[in-house]
Amino acid sequence: MKDLFSSGSQLYQQARPSYPIQIIQEILQHVPEPHFAWDCGAGSGQFTQLLAPYFDHVVATDLSETQLQHAPYFENVSYQVQAAEHTNFADHSFDLICVAQAIHWFDFENFYKEVRRTLKPDGIFAVIGYGLIHVEHEQINVLIQKLYGEKLKGYWDAERKYIDEGYQTIPFPFDEVAVAEFKMQYQWTPSQLLKYLSTWSAIKHYQAQNEDEPLLELAEYLKCDEQLLHIEFPIFLRIGKLPLLKKKCFMKK
Repeated sequence: MKDLFSSGSQLYQQARPSYPIQIIQEILQHVPEPHFAWDCGAGSGQFTQLLAPYFDHVVATDLSETQLQHAPYFENVSYQVQAAEHTNFADHSFDLICVAQAIHWFDFENFYKEVRRTLKPDGIFAVIGYGLIHVEHEQINVLIQKLYGEKLKGYWDAERKYIDEGYQTIPFPFDEVAVAEFKMQYQWTPSQLLKYLSTWSAIKHYQAQNEDEPLLELAEYLKCDEQLLHIEFPIFLRIGKLPLLKKKCFMKK
């Protein structure tokens, strides 16, 4: 698992979008008993805070201690620095294991071994993510698309392809259940938009290798537009259960 977000953790916590409550409500429909949940790759707790009111106990893990330090406090939440692929959790512990906007950074094979080991036999595994931002302002949206696909071309980590493909191409060795479609919608100021864009990993990679500011063109344009912007993100949600072991049938001779 990569750790790309320890630097700028406070900005990440402030600028990243929060998930709608409808997401956890959809997941809970499939969880038999909401006792113990693991939020893996929790970052600064954007999804953890949705889980906390519904589970007796939640453990939230991340490689970045700095990120976890910016997560909100709840009496029933334990924040722990652990890799997704190797944990100290007991076998068959969790009613729910979820990953929000992080699974594309994981070693799939080793992480799924941990999921199979630590998930209860009737537990639920959920993957949540969100795609490229869309602004309902034609010129601003054109500038964001230009930034994403041209200015930052070659600066995105290879794993970004899983986001571009809507998490439909990640390995998913589970019995998948059908879910509703969701999106996130906000009214943001221009400064909120710029803060969010500055958390992109490709922005950090670009700034480390170049002297110019990749957000300058967009920032200059936004100076002329102080209106609230209507923002949307498509949400990806995949929910699965551990595959049932097929029983062998033996016929008596």
